Amino acid sequence: MSAVAEKECSPACWEKADWPAAEMYSELKSGPFDAEVPEKNAALLSTLRRDAVTRPVVFIGAGTCGLGAGAGKTLEAIRNLLRVKEIEADVVEVGCIGLCAAEPQVDVQLPGRTRLSFANVTADRVAELMEGVFGGELPMDLVLGQFRGEAASWDAVPYLDELPFFAPQKRWVLASCGLIDPSSIDEYIARGGYSGLLKVLRTQTPIEFCVTVEKSGLRGRGGGGFPTGVKWKIASAAAGDQKYLVCNADEGDPGAFMDRAVIEGDPHRLLEGMALAAYAIGANKGYIYIRAEYPLAIARLKVAIEQGKAYGVLGDNIFGSGFDFHLIIKQGAGAFVCGEETALLHSIEGKRGMPRPRPPYPATDGLFHKPTVINNVETLANVPGIAMHGDAWFNSVGTEGSKGTKVFALSGKVERTGLVEVPMGTTVRQILFEVGGGIANGKKSKAVQIGGPSGGCIPTAQMDIKVDYESLKAFGAMMGSGGLVVMDEDTCMVDVAKFFMQFIQRESCGKCIPCREGTRRILDILEAITRGRKSEHDLDALVRFQGVVTVEKLARIIKDTSLCGLGMTAPNPVLSTLRWFRDEYEAHIYERTCPSHVCTDLLTYSIDQDQCTGCTMCAKKCPTEAIMGAKKSPHYIVPDKCIGCGSCMDACKFNAVIVA
Repeated sequence: MSAVAEKECSPACWEKADWPAAEMYSELKSGPFDAEVPEKNAALLSTLRRDAVTRPVVFIGAGTCGLGAGAGKTLEAIRNLLRVKEIEADVVEVGCIGLCAAEPQVDVQLPGRTRLSFANVTADRVAELMEGVFGGELPMDLVLGQFRGEAASWDAVPYLDELPFFAPQKRWVLASCGLIDPSSIDEYIARGGYSGLLKVLRTQTPIEFCVTVEKSGLRGRGGGGFPTGVKWKIASAAAGDQKYLVCNADEGDPGAFMDRAVIEGDPHRLLEGMALAAYAIGANKGYIYIRAEYPLAIARLKVAIEQGKAYGVLGDNIFGSGFDFHLIIKQGAGAFVCGEETALLHSIEGKRGMPRPRPPYPATDGLFHKPTVINNVETLANVPGIAMHGDAWFNSVGTEGSKGTKVFALSGKVERTGLVEVPMGTTVRQILFEVGGGIANGKKSKAVQIGGPSGGCIPTAQMDIKVDYESLKAFGAMMGSGGLVVMDEDTCMVDVAKFFMQFIQRESCGKCIPCREGTRRILDILEAITRGRKSEHDLDALVRFQGVVTVEKLARIIKDTSLCGLGMTAPNPVLSTLRWFRDEYEAHIYERTCPSHVCTDLLTYSIDQDQCTGCTMCAKKCPTEAIMGAKKSPHYIVPDKCIGCGSCMDACKFNAVIVA
């Protein structure tokens, strides 16, 4: 195939795609391409990639994170200003580029100049931004960076790939997120989209592509990291007149938003990956199981599927190969347990989402008792790159047992929150301090929770651990879907464990006793050790101590005897925090204090007599009348009446209230 001339207009950390071959256009059922005039196609592709523009283009990050930060109002203000000023410009809504801390994010590309990116553009700063850009004087406090390109660059503006957030990244899955219009299949095709599917259908049999994916080293980007190619080969060899492919987009971990961002920013990458996977296993029907709480992602998927069918990259006889593939969107009802593959299958079938014993595994007995492959969004989004570039390209990055890149959702007490994609083998410390910029507000780092409720805590001293499947498993954590929640010195690790146990206990399907009753008992124990003496009655103190000495044993029993992966990993937050922060547990248990001053029931408030002026503000705010003292004389707190609400500390202007 003869490739169309390539041009680069994105940062170096974005993977440069091979632009599609001219022969591809004759295979499309629709679209603006003309198979008879390759030169016209080349010009059209350049226009769709915006290598150069003839009039200004304004891009706005309109993913869920951007809209949550006010991008909707910013977008309205931009359109109003362009209308009032009578400026001829295109306005394009794109997905999240990954730097959520910079939202709302606006890019502007002027004719003859490189594309500029601006951060934290709220509606009230739109006029200043536009006047500066069109007037030649940039508001430098809003400037984030500029994209690389052949057009004239902007003076004194850094390139995005030089910024600390982007420099360590290698963007394969996120290659087009934030750059292209997610509602345009033409822009996806212009950057190489669906050319991998065409190449595989033209040059490889299904089993040959299974082998290619196996040799690439791609592993499932969900829980256990099972080799993707091996799973596909099992399903391919399984007997059955009907086979299914299922995409698990039921992203339920607190702090995880990778799948949502990929779908919102580049939905066709997922669809191409699904078509390739379906071809490999011999499936002609697929389901995308996605959370109903992702309305924007669902809307963009629906548009992308209709476009794919119109262009002939989905549906019947794709590219004249005889391969058929039809997609159905199935919305989940927010049950965390439906992230487990057998529970997910039950939900698609219209049953209650509950796991079943394995074996048999879905690859041989899955949806409607037919051979079924289940992969998550990130796994499938990696497949088009492997199809286009080959297995050696993919396994050239990563560690011996973990190839390629990994997308992480970086959130919590970190300076630069967002979506990051780094090579496997990058350390947690690099992600937190180089990409994320370290701990927010000048605080000290304490730990990172990786892998959601099923994962584990990694303390600061151990953050040189590499993010690969083997290293994390040996450490007692897991990759999971890729959530990274950062915690600082003010975080109580007992409270963290309690939060995750509350989540897991609430989301347990209740089918097996170890998970249903065991997690309830662990939660009872954690709640007991975070309560003060005033909340105890009769033998509560004895029961509390008995629970404490058995919590670790109980956690291991749950881990060994639960039915599904949710139950097996449910105790991980407790086990990991016990391992690395046992001193905090001991302070709660034996001293009845919370060193981080988070567990309100264990806090003791007092008033510094030397600092108190007797202004009476604390007494007026106290809901239980626990503060005594005459006006203009030092006050004091009656311990038996104090409920530890902290109202007195909030009211005091003289820092006289002390908490211990």
